[in-house]
Amino acid sequence: MTTAARNRLIGLALAALVLGLDLIIKWWVTGPLGLNEDGEQLVVTSFFSFTRTSNYGVSLGLLTASSHAARWLLVALTGAIALTVLVWMMREKKLADILPLALVLGGALGNIRDRVVFGHVIDYADLHFGEWRPFLVFNLADAAITLGVLFILARSFLSREKRGADAGAPATEI
Repeated sequence: MTTAARNRLIGLALAALVLGLDLIIKWWVTGPLGLNEDGEQLVVTSFFSFTRTSNYGVSLGLLTASSHAARWLLVALTGAIALTVLVWMMREKKLADILPLALVLGGALGNIRDRVVFGHVIDYADLHFGEWRPFLVFNLADAAITLGVLFILARSFLSREKRGADAGAPATEI
C-alpha cells in the first residue's frame, strides 16, 4: 500500500470516528440524559451545559429550512458539499492535508444524518461565561467542521507564505 493510500484510509477512519462519536453523543443527550425538548438543560459546570436545541438551518442559523422542500434542498446542498470534500480528500496525498478534510466530512455526515432522520440538527453543547456565549449552542459535528476549516485555512495561508518566500529567493546556479 502506498503512503498516499494509507493516508487516505486514515482520513476515512477519522471521518468515520467523528461521525460515530457525534451519533453516540446525540443518542446520549436525547436518550440517557433525557433532553428531548428544545430548551431542556443539564448544567455541568458554571461555564458549560447540555442544552437541547433543534437547528433547522446551517451555521449561525443561516439558510433555515422552514418547509419540507427546503429541508430536502438543504440535505441535497450539504450532501453535495460533503461529496466535494470526499473527492478533494481522496485526491490529496499528505496526511496533513487529508485530516482537516476528514474532520469536515465526518461532521457534515453527522449533521446530514440528523436532517434526514429528524428534519433538523440536534445541538447540545452550550459554552457560556455568565450570560456571555461566545458561540451558539453547537454539537461535535459542528466543532469538527469548524476545526477542519480552520486547519485548512491555516495551511493555505502558511503554504502561500512559504511559496512566496521561495519565489523571491535568488536563483543559484549549479
